[in-house]
Amino acid sequence: MSLEVVNFSGNRFEEFPSEFLNLQRLQSLSLGGNRLKTIPAEIEHLTSLELLYLGGNSITSIPPELANLPYLSYLVLCDNRIQSIPPQLAQMRSLRSLSLHNNLLTYLPREILSLFQLQELSLRGNPLVVRFVKDMTYDPPSLLELAGRTVKSRNLPYKREDLPGNLVRYLDLASKCPNPKCGGVYFDSCVRHIKFVDFCGKYRLPLMHYLCSPECSSPCSSNPQSDADSEDESRVPAHRMQKVLLG
Repeated sequence: MSLEVVNFSGNRFEEFPSEFLNLQRLQSLSLGGNRLKTIPAEIEHLTSLELLYLGGNSITSIPPELANLPYLSYLVLCDNRIQSIPPQLAQMRSLRSLSLHNNLLTYLPREILSLFQLQELSLRGNPLVVRFVKDMTYDPPSLLELAGRTVKSRNLPYKREDLPGNLVRYLDLASKCPNPKCGGVYFDSCVRHIKFVDFCGKYRLPLMHYLCSPECSSPCSSNPQSDADSEDESRVPAHRMQKVLLG
């Protein structure tokens, strides 16, 4: 079929109609005001989609596959039950407007800073607070992780043919600690930390960072005078995030 616009808002759909997922020429899809709980990963098949309206449902999560829609410019997910945003959404280079108001968001992934074309971000009606940070726990790294950290942070030489394949793959999964003063890495065990970043000179939004350990001197300090804050905020020009709607 060659449909380009589909609007089935205000119905009682409890599942995403699978028939819509085959409309490869579809440019606008509206399913707001239904009873949807999930967005299928197959949404990535709608490669011509420019507008996706799913507001007013019961959606709890955003599939990373949404990032595979190259032309998606307007994404409306307001009035749902979404608790987090997958960092993969930073790959959506065409995204201009992102509506997430009236959800359950408490933080944003720092990768959202990479949405260069984003002009409007609506976040009102979300918790977006850091009171939950106190409840975050840190699981000590396993012996495997400690060994992996030693190998990667000290640049110990090793040959892939001398190690089991699973260990080689594990070492390849190392993530560098974002603290510029720390040369550490982490694998599965890390410390979640909130940092407030100034998007447009007026609003400070909480972004999630991951540190290698509690002892790591955090670049995520809420102190507005910290070097790390200044460095990150300078990466957000005034013309980005033209509208940040928090209230």
